[in-house]
Amino acid sequence: MDYKQKAAELVGQMTLEEKTSMLSGKTTWDTESIDRLGIASLMMTDGPHGLRKQNGAADNLGVNDSLPATAFPPAVTSASSFDRSLVRLLAETLGEEAQAEKVSVVLGPGINIKRSPLGGRNFEYFSEDPFVAGELGSVYTAGMQSKGIGVSLKHFAANSQEKYRFVSDSIIDERALREIYLSAFEKVVKEANPWTVMSSYNKLNGEYTTESHRLLTEILRDEWGFDGVVISDWTAVNDRVEGVRAGLDLEMPNSGNFLDKIVARAVRNGELEEVALDACVQRLVELALKSAANIVEKTFDVEEHNAISRKIATESAVLLKNEDNILPLKNGAKIAVIGEFAKKPRYQGAGSSRTNPLMLDNPFDALVSLGLDVTYADGNDLNEVKMLAETSDIVIAFAGLTDDYESEGFDRETLAMPENHNAMIVAASAANKNTVVVLQTGSPVVMPWSADVKGILLAYLGGQAGGSAIADLLVGNVTPSGKLAETWPLRLEDTAAYKYFGTENRNVEYRESIFVGYRYYDTVGLDVAYEFGHGLSYTNFEYSNFKADKNGASVTVTNAGTVAGAEIAQIYVIAPSDSKVSRAAQELKGFDKVYLEPGESKEIRFVFDDRTFAFYNVENAAWEVEAGTYEIKVGASSRDIKGSVELAVTGVDLPALASTDYDDLKAQIGADGILNISDAAYESVLGRPIPAELPKKPYTQNTTLGDIQHTLIGKLVYKVAKDKTEATLAANEKEGEEDDGWRKMMETSMNENPLRALSMMSEGMVPPAKLQGMIDLLNGKVVRGIVNLTKTI
Repeated sequence: MDYKQKAAELVGQMTLEEKTSMLSGKTTWDTESIDRLGIASLMMTDGPHGLRKQNGAADNLGVNDSLPATAFPPAVTSASSFDRSLVRLLAETLGEEAQAEKVSVVLGPGINIKRSPLGGRNFEYFSEDPFVAGELGSVYTAGMQSKGIGVSLKHFAANSQEKYRFVSDSIIDERALREIYLSAFEKVVKEANPWTVMSSYNKLNGEYTTESHRLLTEILRDEWGFDGVVISDWTAVNDRVEGVRAGLDLEMPNSGNFLDKIVARAVRNGELEEVALDACVQRLVELALKSAANIVEKTFDVEEHNAISRKIATESAVLLKNEDNILPLKNGAKIAVIGEFAKKPRYQGAGSSRTNPLMLDNPFDALVSLGLDVTYADGNDLNEVKMLAETSDIVIAFAGLTDDYESEGFDRETLAMPENHNAMIVAASAANKNTVVVLQTGSPVVMPWSADVKGILLAYLGGQAGGSAIADLLVGNVTPSGKLAETWPLRLEDTAAYKYFGTENRNVEYRESIFVGYRYYDTVGLDVAYEFGHGLSYTNFEYSNFKADKNGASVTVTNAGTVAGAEIAQIYVIAPSDSKVSRAAQELKGFDKVYLEPGESKEIRFVFDDRTFAFYNVENAAWEVEAGTYEIKVGASSRDIKGSVELAVTGVDLPALASTDYDDLKAQIGADGILNISDAAYESVLGRPIPAELPKKPYTQNTTLGDIQHTLIGKLVYKVAKDKTEATLAANEKEGEEDDGWRKMMETSMNENPLRALSMMSEGMVPPAKLQGMIDLLNGKVVRGIVNLTKTI
């Protein structure tokens, strides 16, 4: 079927009201249907690493129960595999479960850049590097859609923090926007053709992404050729008429259809051209037709999917430290296992991606099943930890971050782990020098005890089979092969965005520009705990015969050890030493994972493309290659370089470009070690004055609930919202289960939600006019407020 032609025919038969009814969801997860024209509803669900289909009470934060599904490792984990085929397998397998549940679109993958390790949803995202995010996002998308299930590529765009996510404004210079924050989206759109893209909550350079014509039409559709549907993040819509004009096709979820009526009114009074509406509706009908054609009867093998989840967890774990080859565990050793995470693992993140697992193992039981001599302590009694450690040959301490430390809805405030986790490790390592730490966390942590332990195995969040994966790695059934897709800094103050992330300002200034992650640390020469691309193995690899030309590079990797293993070779490009452009010290431009038996060698080939040597020239609004001599390096990590060659590259001869303030970035680091970009330097790269913070008054629909808590109306609204939050938490409380950070997530979201969310989440009880009436009263406009309170739209 030619979906485009058929959709155009159907739109031509619709009334205005039918067209506008398509613009918002029928329910929290379903789109609207038009039965008389044979246009069926389609279902969408979270999430990127496990299906979260809700048959009962629906919500978009992951609080209410969902049907059991395989809980795969999240993106922070699978990215560490650096294995395109493995990430594709994850998406294909998840697609099969979507088929079985008649789900047409899965809301993922999330490919936002990890600007700061404090980002609350970093566990949902692949990397600090846009090349990695784009490569893995592309294979995920291709894998899912090969099963006839659409993805929703998210969150478009520049949505790198949770704090004030509904009202924040990401202020980013054009070059950083193109090179860092948009390039992964561009790659996925061009290479994998996602069915849908999800716009983000935030503003970008002064415009909400849901109503940015430049972002949704000029860049996404006109430049990149996207021809799918743009969906709002849940309750993200600010101005529905502007959204239609910009190219936002679908508002989710249903908000009482009030915004649909406002769009219809705008068409009737000439404020909105009907052709813009028709374009949105046609794309929605195309998606409905395509989804209906791909619905099949499907079942899946639960055990097979669990085995795949286990494989992903095993091949993604990162061996950070292995002093004296403390791992793998020696036969016959008496092992102390300490820490609650050994029996109650942290296997996924909190929020909308939370999956109700079909089954769940744990590391302790998995170790016992392998016949090891293990004794357990939960780690809360330090005297017990000390005595057990002293009487054991080796200690395996399980620690990390709990859900109240990292979650959707709020950002982390520190890189520290819970103090009781640190205290447990310190006590164990003081009593037994043969201590190994297994970390279960969704993002980097500082490790004040790292010098006092012999081994650190970073499991990240391993999904439902993560316990068995950890056991396999500890005993050597599988050799660790994961590497870091993000830098682990020594301290929070060393991060480039330290001064500019998570502040109370609604304007979020990306002053570090292109210098994100390793691009910053390597450019200024900062020591880090563990560099980007780092990861150890139980075997050794040798690199030889490294070559490069204009088309690509090649290197031979040999397993020089005694056990089978896998190595991830990485290609980095260094710009000419006389470059006229401020460039990072190096940029990742290729990676591949190769599996080798002992003594085996394989040649790895890397293909260069039109972006390998390019930068975004703001003055010409184009990607350009600067002529000159580039250095091409191959490494086992960003700082473990195995070979390099120089390569003359043809391109344009550049004049000195306007902004050179970032040429000596190290000079802008203060005596305290903190990067401090001056206003003048930031304005130079930004190309305009730094935008001023919007005033808190008069109150608007984007005033947060927290901003009005001191007012009488604010107190009343806050009480209603809090009572609803408490009721939701109580209804989903399970005996013996901890809070899991839900309360913190919901309370933070409640405080930082804009007032317009009251209308969108009220299920029709608070239409926009009544909301405006309340805002009028807050602003002291009593008569106008009372009039608006009597209106129905």
